[in-house]
Amino acid sequence: MKSEELFSAAKTLIPGGVSSPVRAIKPYPFYTARAEGSHLYTVDGAALIDCCMGYGPLLLGHARPEIKKAIADRLEKGWLYGTPIPEEPEFAKLITGDHPGMDMARFVSSGSEATMAAIRLARGFTGKSDIVKIEGGFHGAHDAVLVKAGSGATTMGVPDSAGVLPDLVAHTRQVPYNDAEALETLLAKNNDIAALIIEPVLGNIGPVVPQDGYLRSVREITQAHDVLLIFDEVITGYRLGIGGAQKMYGIKPDLTTLGKIIGGGLPIGAFCGKREIMSLTVPEGPVYQAGTFSGNPLSLTAGIATIRWLHDHPKTYADLAEKTRVIEESLPEEKLDTGSFVRLGSMFKYFFRKDAPQNYTEVKECDTQAFGAFWQKMLDRGVFIPPSQFETNFLSVAHTPQDIETIAGGYLA
Repeated sequence: MKSEELFSAAKTLIPGGVSSPVRAIKPYPFYTARAEGSHLYTVDGAALIDCCMGYGPLLLGHARPEIKKAIADRLEKGWLYGTPIPEEPEFAKLITGDHPGMDMARFVSSGSEATMAAIRLARGFTGKSDIVKIEGGFHGAHDAVLVKAGSGATTMGVPDSAGVLPDLVAHTRQVPYNDAEALETLLAKNNDIAALIIEPVLGNIGPVVPQDGYLRSVREITQAHDVLLIFDEVITGYRLGIGGAQKMYGIKPDLTTLGKIIGGGLPIGAFCGKREIMSLTVPEGPVYQAGTFSGNPLSLTAGIATIRWLHDHPKTYADLAEKTRVIEESLPEEKLDTGSFVRLGSMFKYFFRKDAPQNYTEVKECDTQAFGAFWQKMLDRGVFIPPSQFETNFLSVAHTPQDIETIAGGYLA
């Protein structure tokens, strides 16, 4: 197999043979030659229905003609200037207009960079040192958020990676998802907490959805204790609808991070929020942030084309939700007796656990060995889902009724 040969060579040149650990499929990952619509085409000649969609960004599918044309038109004009371009304020106006309570946006190159900047900005605005994150929540690969899950709400953080200084993560506390009482207890005992950063829907291990009233309680508790609320909507932003999870659940966070879909498949991130906070960012204020590729012309162009397409097609999100509903209703009774299917819009997952998990601890109770066998069975059927029980599956507007039938059939076999 050509993929096996490529991986053998890659292991001698790239640590682990891959540029991101989730791609390290055993015994070797397949290599993609091209992609179009809802399909990946491998170097080994396989055509796979893609339920990964680049881990979320490709809401419109692969190589969408409108996005491809927008990128091609921009390429004719050059693709890196080191100067502002007219599309920056245009896109910032579009994004802030879609999110009630959001006044300003600053563009960066990745979701990780966006969350790092948002946390720094929260500390600069409040003058406080500590942050709180949710157990199992993922906010990128920077030091402050690489904390072992389950280390406890009242103890100092423990690094989740070699090379992360304990002194750094000592300023990061954790509480369980869907547990407002734990958050209240923590904040009541600590007066040096700048912000809570939370995925409103746990996407990196899910989807794990909020219980009724949970996010509203989180907003009330953080306000009562003068703690900023950061919604990490890198995954859910424009995935759950225009306005993301915050509009769906009626919450106005102080800061928001975006990524993935707002780049139309190209690298991007943004941190956004209230004017009084955002205006502390350099050069207007004292909180430093900079990047050579921030506001990259290609990413902005692809992002604007994507978001404008969504504005022009208001039925998109209802149609996507219908696709995941069809998959769920195709599941046989025995699958629902032994596992749980969770869906929210175009996000879905079958958990190998009787009841739908409500937090990270419950997600970790899933039968990962059973998932591994299921993943291989789906791949053999021509369906690629993320190779981990702890990743969300995604659909796109490009998935056809036949694709959905094939995906659903994988649960019947």
